Amino acid sequence: MFAKTAMKLAGAAAGLVAAAGAATFGYGAQSARNWQSTGHLKFPASANFPNLKGHNNTMAECLTPTIYAELRDKVTPNGVTLDQCIQTGVDNPGHPYISTCGIVAGDEESYEVFAPLFDAIIAKKHGGYGPKDKHPTDLDASKLKGGRFDDKYVLSSRVRTGRSIRGLTLPPVCSRAERREVEKVVTEALANLKDEFQGTYYPLDGMTEAEQDKLIDDHFLFDKPVSPLLLASGMARDWPDARGIWHNYSKKFLVWINEEDHMRVISMEKGGDMRSVFERFCSGLKQVEDEIQKKGWEFSRSEHLGYILTCPTNLGTGIRAGVHVKLPKLGENPKFNDILKAMKLQKRGTGGVDTAAVGGTFDISNAERLGKSEVQLVQLVVDGVNKLIEMEKRLEKGKSIADLIPKSA
Repeated sequence: MFAKTAMKLAGAAAGLVAAAGAATFGYGAQSARNWQSTGHLKFPASANFPNLKGHNNTMAECLTPTIYAELRDKVTPNGVTLDQCIQTGVDNPGHPYISTCGIVAGDEESYEVFAPLFDAIIAKKHGGYGPKDKHPTDLDASKLKGGRFDDKYVLSSRVRTGRSIRGLTLPPVCSRAERREVEKVVTEALANLKDEFQGTYYPLDGMTEAEQDKLIDDHFLFDKPVSPLLLASGMARDWPDARGIWHNYSKKFLVWINEEDHMRVISMEKGGDMRSVFERFCSGLKQVEDEIQKKGWEFSRSEHLGYILTCPTNLGTGIRAGVHVKLPKLGENPKFNDILKAMKLQKRGTGGVDTAAVGGTFDISNAERLGKSEVQLVQLVVDGVNKLIEMEKRLEKGKSIADLIPKSA
């Protein structure tokens, strides 16, 4: 299903037949050979099984010699192999702060061709989500209840997601031509946005180091390619070619191009008005999608997995709705982590996943992505953060929060 739709749309958008598309974008088995020798096929699968001793990522938990033997010789219609998908997990045993996946998709079809492994990983990362489950999508922001936090506690609010362009392979394996086509498709769409969504595109290869550092420090731009995920997966190839950031003039609606996904779409602002942030997110995302469709392209999506992205952890909505919130007293409570887990929330430092909280300020967001709609997940964050603030206020007054703590915490 994915392959047929991808070929059809790629041809319609680029004005190419499938064979010409293969030559232009690097589709086909030859693209796999660009990244990996096929010499391993001369040996039995058991001789090529990766050394996963000491690994604690999810891929290492799920990949067995039997599954590897079943999938090793398969390729997607775009030439993606299993070894390309798992290489990041082979090279990077784990992470000190989060449970990593250890696998990426090279294209939309990877989730079908290598389903025995991807399905097992998806089930572990998404609470038992099964191969026959269906994912709901709901971007109607009017359904959100509440969403305006106390600015004394919430310093900023943000909603972000990713999107992939169907018919083009994903960043781990895409050719230079494909990556440049993504940039062209997305920037042309963004140039046609109206009203508050008008803005400017800034390609990375036109920025100075100082300009990049300033945008990174201000949390507008993605970091330079130093993370093991970007490097081992192949996503950092040809940096900074065809990468960039677009933002509207108010800098409240941003789009990253060709980092971990084809697109990352972000709505953000200072203060606690999550409702306004989500409304802008839904409206802006709809405009972007409409403009892309006018050119014959569409976002990659399936009834089962929702929106298709590079990392299995971001399947479904791909959404992370979060706030920077002051919780100095609650943050010292020994049950804080259990409380967050029971509420299906997660915490990071305000500088990102590898940072600690500063001054009792945490980045709190939804822990789930797949199986619930966008409205449901943002509502979960709204209700959860309100509860956390209520606990903090109680603790400030020296009162007990026992009755507010979820029973499962």
